[in-house]
Formats: sequence, structure tokens, C-alpha cells
Amino acid sequence: MSLPVFIHPDLSAARTGEAFSFSGPEARHAVTVKRMGEGERLELVDGTGIRLTLTITATSGKDSLEGTVESIVTAPEPTPRVTVVQAIPKSERAELAVDLATQAGADEIIAWQADRCVAKWDGKKAPKAVAKWQAAADSAAKQSRRARIPQVRGPLTTPQLVQELGGGRGDEPSAAPTVLVLHEEATASIKDVPLTGDVVLLVGPEGGIGDAELARLKEAGATPIKLGPEVLRTASAAMVALAAIGMRTERW
Repeated sequence: MSLPVFIHPDLSAARTGEAFSFSGPEARHAVTVKRMGEGERLELVDGTGIRLTLTITATSGKDSLEGTVESIVTAPEPTPRVTVVQAIPKSERAELAVDLATQAGADEIIAWQADRCVAKWDGKKAPKAVAKWQAAADSAAKQSRRARIPQVRGPLTTPQLVQELGGGRGDEPSAAPTVLVLHEEATASIKDVPLTGDVVLLVGPEGGIGDAELARLKEAGATPIKLGPEVLRTASAAMVALAAIGMRTERW
């Protein structure tokens, strides 16, 4: 059985064979909630790929422990890297979308204020909403034992997204990512589209992507694709697409 995973803000000072201390909310979960104690082992990750195995030597209070570092390894960068651009779903599905995308291996998640999004993130709401998405990504990363945690940013409007996609294509074809937009009326299948370089995966809102919006995305280099005969919910679409990409590339 795999060891429980907790997030540490910075593991750069840790050294194999040396003592290492751990405190704060995550340590509280280990000490107080899971009741871990001397002699038990756990893993610490900082989201950058570092994975540290620690044997607990002592606990103190409700939120602090010390241990000896057994090993430190760095998870390799996935190839290709996949960024999920997720149209903002209704509140009850928003964190589920992030959770599932994180479990399936998303390397970055961008909140997209698509034209047909029911949910609207205004200037005051956006920072808190992004923080909730990041918390969902952190939690899902721990549950799926990930050493690399996707960072959440945004929201981007469609014009901002178009500008970013166009600006990131570079002068050389090899530098351009493969931009895929999931669309129920697409004729191309994800199994047939060439996957060159990194991948940017666009997932539309509950109401779908309108013709005008789709045209702008295509002008920015996006290729409409479908995953299969069924129309997936916005919360699960990224997870299914990531699985398909994993099977077609070296990610899996």
C-alpha cells in the first residue's frame, strides 16, 4: 500500500539521512486526524516534483512532527505537458472538474470565462475562486499521490485566451503547442489528430461553445475534436481527454 502524501511548502533544504521537521495544517492532518506517530512513514511533496520519504521520530502538540529523511526523488516532467483550459462550470461542478483533471494528470489548469459560462467571476470574486480551485487541485494531487501539482490561474476571457494562444505559438513550428478544443460537432477524433509538442486542451461550458467563439479559437490555432459519440459533461471531459492523450503519448 502506498504511503500517505502531505504537501510541504519547500523541500529544498532536506537531505537524505538527516532530520527534517514538518509543521502547520498539513502536519496537523498527519498528527491529529490520521494519528500518525513514531516509526510510521509518510511522503512529502512540494508540488515541483520532489518526493521525500520520512520516518517519524517524534511528534509535538497537534501540528508538528520530526523525522529522518529516508529518500528524496524527483519525478520526471511528463511528455508532452498538458494544460487544461477549463470553462468555468456552475459552482457544484467547478471543483469536481479540477479534481478530475488533476487526478488524470493535468500539468496546469486555466480558468476560462467563456462566452456561455453561467458562472461569472468578477474582479472581487476571482482571487477567492482561483484559491478554491487550487485547493481542489492540491487535495486531488495528494489523493492520487502526485509529486507535481498543477497550478491554477486565470480567469481568462476568450479574447485573452486567443491572444495567449496566438502569442505562444512561436516562430518555429516545433515550438507551437497542439491546441485541441472539445466540440460535439467536430468531425476529427482525438485518436487521429497529430500530437506534436505540448498540448493545450480547451473544455467548453455547459452551454457549449458558440460558432463565433469557436471561429476565433480556430483562428488562434485550435483544432476542434471529439472524444466519442457521447457528449460529456464539462466536469468530466478533461479527465477523459487526458486519458486518451496518455494512451497516445509517453505520458502513460
